[in-house]
Amino acid sequence: MERWLGRYSDYFYALMRFIFGALFACHGAQKLFSVLGAEMPKPLPRMLMAAGAVEFFCGVLIAVGLVGGTAAFIAAGEMACAYFIAHAPNGFWPVENKGELAVLYCFAFLYIASRGSGRFSIDGLIKRR
Repeated sequence: MERWLGRYSDYFYALMRFIFGALFACHGAQKLFSVLGAEMPKPLPRMLMAAGAVEFFCGVLIAVGLVGGTAAFIAAGEMACAYFIAHAPNGFWPVENKGELAVLYCFAFLYIASRGSGRFSIDGLIKRR
């Protein structure tokens, strides 16, 4: 399978980076703007406001690939904190404490941080000039 799909790995990576970033930005938009099915309390507690800002702005940066590695590293840290603050106290296993999404985001963003924005990104365009 790698022989056939491997030649498209840059495209798949760009698609993965865009989807994870866009979905992460949607989580931030829910918190900050009470959109996409979310009803957030007003005024928003400081920790939720900070989380929403990181999620929205880092998500956008990751999706478009502008300083994507740095944004992904910050986002991974935020997801690790979210897991240990909000989920881990409710049980050891992510399936048990409903923290699977935080764990998936954390490790996906660590991967993006290790690889950078990639060829199909704003960073890639800047590097080619």
